[in-house]
Amino acid sequence: MSTKVVMEALSPTMEEGRLVEWKKQEGEAVAVGDVLAEVETDKAVMELVARAGGTLLKQVVPAGTTVPVSELVAVIGEAGEKVEEGGAAGQRGGGAAEPARKPAPKAGPVEEQATQPAPDRNRPSSMPPAPPAEAVTEGNGQQPAQRPAAGAPPPRGATTPGGRVKASPLARRMAAEQGIDLSAVAGSGPEGRVIARDLEGARPTAATAPLPRGPAAPPYEDVPLTQIRKTIARRLAQSIGPIPTFYLTSEVDMERAADAREALLAAGGEKVSFNDIILKAVAMALRQHPECNAWWQDDHIRYWNEVHVSMAVAIEEGLITPVIRNTDLKSLREIAAEARDLAGRARERKLTPDEYTGGTFSVSNLGMLDIHEFTAVINPPEAGILAVGRMAEQAVVHEGAVTVRRRMRLTMSCDHRVIDGATGARFLQTLKGMLENPLAMVY
Repeated sequence: MSTKVVMEALSPTMEEGRLVEWKKQEGEAVAVGDVLAEVETDKAVMELVARAGGTLLKQVVPAGTTVPVSELVAVIGEAGEKVEEGGAAGQRGGGAAEPARKPAPKAGPVEEQATQPAPDRNRPSSMPPAPPAEAVTEGNGQQPAQRPAAGAPPPRGATTPGGRVKASPLARRMAAEQGIDLSAVAGSGPEGRVIARDLEGARPTAATAPLPRGPAAPPYEDVPLTQIRKTIARRLAQSIGPIPTFYLTSEVDMERAADAREALLAAGGEKVSFNDIILKAVAMALRQHPECNAWWQDDHIRYWNEVHVSMAVAIEEGLITPVIRNTDLKSLREIAAEARDLAGRARERKLTPDEYTGGTFSVSNLGMLDIHEFTAVINPPEAGILAVGRMAEQAVVHEGAVTVRRRMRLTMSCDHRVIDGATGARFLQTLKGMLENPLAMVY
């Protein structure tokens, strides 16, 4: 009796997944719980496991294909069972080859399906076909660079039909700055695309000239959406349109926070960043203002008694928000260690769904990128998000005299269905007080 393997919803918001790599090949024995394939979801690369034992009779879709949830991807059954074109298994075959029945029912199409990759419904017709099922991929869902044989010419990156090398915008900028010829770099991204990490160790060419702009060079490049970029687009459309958002900005004196951080660094142990201090202060302020620690739920508002702060982390493909659970109950060093671990695994696409869902309030910090002030988009169903700008020295009046102080701007985006103006302002006042007097966080 055969078992159909379907694309499972591996995360709470997953609607489709890209089958990155088959871990079991046709004809291999499979036990319950074995990893059949790696799947790129809307946030991470997850494992698709077998729910039944037997033999992997057929891979219905090749690696690189995007498949909707609940759609057939493979068939498991007894060794020797025959699989029809639609994925159903027939009777078990004997040891000797059976004579062909006349007429042979759709023998040609079935054989073709088994040997030719299925088209990717999300790939434009002008794009090259998806990589074959035999293509080996890494655990992060990206194809590794091919290693050239000794004496072979250097590998070339994947190109568009017009001859332009496929590369991410960041990789193009880095290559231009470092004088690296992208055509000599093997890409490990989707469809062989060159990404930033592929440039590590690459040497500048003797004479790197800009790509030709002749008639053969296309004026643009169409890149299919990744699963995470699709999710970002969908969720932000749900946020900025329907949610009545208003913004509150406050400027904070960070001198005492900077002094406290320097004392912590001098004491040794886990390195604490300014962002860790902000996460802790936000959590403590939310404890005092639970009306900001809430979710909008259409027909009711959910006020959380627990504080789970999400922190925005930029990755190559977009943005993800790992969650530090019970942030208000953890020490600064505990927050620092957890934040560093979550951010590192977020960039490797190794987070599990429970590590990036369930936040009650978010923090987005662009200060390290020299952004003075900005507004962030609320991550529904949360009711607020804090945008953190850069900390800079400014000439200000302090205690009746003009002096130079380190200052920082905070902007809070509020869902007006949950948070009123005065409510958000009181939260910011408390947060500002804790950052300007760090001892307020210790009680």
